[in-house]
Amino acid sequence: MTLLSMTALLWSGALTAGLVGALTGLGGGVVIVPMLALGFGVDVRYAIGASLLSVIATSSGAAAAYVKEGITNIRVGMFLEVATTMGAIAGALVATHVSTSAVAILFGAVLLGSVATSFREPPGKSGDGGEDRLAGWLGLEGSYRTALEEVHYRARRVPLGFGVMVLAGALSGLLGIGSGALKVIAMDNVMRLPFKVSTATSNFMIGVTAAASAGIYVTRGYIDPALAFPVVLGALPGALVGSRLLPRIHSNVLRLLFAGVIGILAVEMLYKGITGRL
Repeated sequence: MTLLSMTALLWSGALTAGLVGALTGLGGGVVIVPMLALGFGVDVRYAIGASLLSVIATSSGAAAAYVKEGITNIRVGMFLEVATTMGAIAGALVATHVSTSAVAILFGAVLLGSVATSFREPPGKSGDGGEDRLAGWLGLEGSYRTALEEVHYRARRVPLGFGVMVLAGALSGLLGIGSGALKVIAMDNVMRLPFKVSTATSNFMIGVTAAASAGIYVTRGYIDPALAFPVVLGALPGALVGSRLLPRIHSNVLRLLFAGVIGILAVEMLYKGITGRL
């Protein structure tokens, strides 16, 4: 395979990853890491380094559009970024001392758990379940307009959501996935925010989380420009297209897309990790 054809394949795969990442709030990393590790035989640590850069690009491309649409809750995102950044730095420091097979198995297990949780509806709508004083004090509430109505919401169980975000940040630094899966689940199922708000706010957050851990990968030498550049250049336009499509797609369709993509990749990563093929 020539360098040009390899670059074209990397760009095409990253374009798809950026589109899926923007639609689901995953950030594209859950597609890019398995694509590079399984499809191209890239060392997992270099795949994670390239993925983190693509996550930053995906977040930058999608976040601006979601903010303009009024779906992103910036206050919620800024508050939870404190937790994810702390976790991301810790995860990146640990990552270089863990075997690639162990990383692959952990990656697959996290994604399978995300699939199971995504099919469970949160117990009650965002407006139910009593008042959350901390959410009221921090102003973690908002609204967005659909074609039929204006949806109002307020966050619930803020301390638990903050704790899950620390874990999400640690997994981002360790696995290079932007941890969008856990971010969406934390906001949707734990804090009971609407799914579209969770997805849009996740895209707003994942760039900051990835940037916190990407610096450590740079200093450890796990960023290969020849690998990272086509991935970043593909992920960015994919994210822009996905951000345009999100307001027009029903939340249930997004849930199915979310579960389908990460379910397939989870099985692949678990198999490769357990058999030692990474």
